[in-house]
This record gives sequence, C-alpha cells and structure tokens, in this order.
Amino acid sequence: EVQLVESGGGLVQPGGSLRLSCAASGFTFSSYAMSWYRQAPGKERELVAAITGAGGSTNYADSVKGRFTISRDNAKNTLYLQMNSLKPEDTAVYYCRLLWAGLYYWGQGTQVTVSS
Repeated sequence: EVQLVESGGGLVQPGGSLRLSCAASGFTFSSYAMSWYRQAPGKERELVAAITGAGGSTNYADSVKGRFTISRDNAKNTLYLQMNSLKPEDTAVYYCRLLWAGLYYWGQGTQVTVSS
C-alpha cells in the first residue's frame, strides 16, 4: 500500500535548476523521516538528503550542500528536492525513500540529466 511517486526530472543545462517531487501515500507521512537518493550509471545508490518527519532537521551529502534543499509539505504528503546550480555529475536517477516497519520503500525514480 505504500506508494512513492517521483516527478520533476528532466534535461537541464549546467547551472540550471529543477525541483523534484515525491507524492507519498499509504502511511502516515508526517510521522516518518524521508530521504532522497540518487544512482548514476555504474555507481551505487547514494544518499543525497534527508529530512525529519516534521521537517525540522535536514542533512545533505557534501556534494550537494549549498545547492540542494530538501523540504516537505505534510499537508500534501509530498517531499521535495530543490536542485540549483546543477552540475553534470548530478546526472542520475533520483529516488525518494521511506524506512517504515523495518523495510525500505522506494519510488520508481525520476531521471535528471545535466548536460549542455
């Protein structure tokens, strides 16, 4: 019943911006921390950013700190990732993730390609 659906990816030039969204359902969204991960071709999936259930605390990978902002709208059951100053190395499939009842849940991912 848990469902996570990412959207907002696309092709953008270096230095550009995108905002990713993750629509969540099937659980009490506000009670759980959420994360964004990404996976580039040939690489392991890596943590990009995380946010607590109420949105009061966030953490970022060093590679995106100062450029990306994770946020959530609990009234809309939606997680966001604002990505600014995008670099080619940000190219990856981006996933939102939930840890609930001892299991990890993942969305289907949304492709972000940063290229000129």
